[in-house]
Formats: sequence, structure tokens, C-alpha cells
Amino acid sequence: MKSKFLLQFNYGSGLVAGCDEAGRGCLAGPVFAAAVIIPDVVSKEMAGALNDSKLLKPQMREYARTLVETQSIACSVAMVDHQEIDRINILQASIKAMHLALEQLSPQPDCIIVDGNRFIPYKFIPHQCFVKGDGTYLAIAAASILAKTYRDAYMLEQHLSHPQYGWDKNKGYPTMAHRTAIEQYGLSPIHRKTFRTNQSISLSI
Repeated sequence: MKSKFLLQFNYGSGLVAGCDEAGRGCLAGPVFAAAVIIPDVVSKEMAGALNDSKLLKPQMREYARTLVETQSIACSVAMVDHQEIDRINILQASIKAMHLALEQLSPQPDCIIVDGNRFIPYKFIPHQCFVKGDGTYLAIAAASILAKTYRDAYMLEQHLSHPQYGWDKNKGYPTMAHRTAIEQYGLSPIHRKTFRTNQSISLSI
């Protein structure tokens, strides 16, 4: 349930794109990112539906995704696969996915707001980072919802080929059941080989 309405981020008369990623802390699969430009005035329906995607139940996330895709000025989703994550590291891959999503936006934004505290400038467009921005600003929440719903759908498809890892439930995150399955069956073709999977080691991501 939403406990509050989120905020608009105003940049004069310019267009603001919210960015967020999903899957950064997973042991398997790609990282997804989304970029969303929402109207200056959003519908009450959208304002009431948007929040940090992690706080929304799956059915509400899908409903919010529909609102984002139909009521935004522009929105896009991009991914960077597990092999690229292993090659350049998860932080760089997350930012790359955001850049790829931003490249797909038409029109391009005048300002970018990003969830978290790390970002690499995109072109010459000014940006600001906000810790817990997906629970503060509407545009970042919208991006959070798109990134998570698209990634969850991807992992559900992968679950059909690799049901032993329980991706229909954990979506690739390092749950105890997921780690136990890795110990029993080894790594799948889409596991991130640079991520530590031992249960006694905490992921530093």
C-alpha cells in the first residue's frame, strides 16, 4: 500500500527523465534499467499508483506499469547481460543500462534524476542522484516499476528452462534456496560468474 504521494521534480520548463535499475544484487541474469519522462501534471490514477517498485505487490506493479507506458511522454527499457556484467562489473553495467535506456527516449530529456548515489554523465545533460529516489520522485518510481516488471518477466521465462533455481520466486536474487540450488546443480548459463555465491559471504553490491 502507498503511504504517501510522491513528488514531481521540476526543472523549469525542461523535460525530466527518471532512471532506475533492477537486478543489481542478483546472482543470475541481466540488469535492466528504465528511463521515463512523465508529464508535468500526472493523473490522480498515476500519482496514486507510483511508488518504489519493491513496495508494491506484483498485481499493483503491473497496473502501474500500464499507466506508465500509456501516460508517459516517453519511456524505455534496456538491459545489459550477465556476460557484460562479468566483464565490466555490476555498477558499470547498471549505469550502461541506464544510458542505453536514455538513448531510446524521444524526445531527449533536459535533466536526468537517478535513484542511488552513483552515475556517469550522459551526454551533456545535467543529472542529480537521490538515495531512495524511487520512493521520493514520481519519475524515478515510474522507471523503477518498468525496470522491475520487465526483468521479472525475463526471469520467469528463464525459469521455464532452469526450474531448479526457483527463479519464479527469487528472480535470481541470492536467497537461501537459490544458493542451495547452485551448490547442488552448479551454475546455469546465465549466472554471473564474478559474483560470490557461498552462503557465508555477503554480496557487497
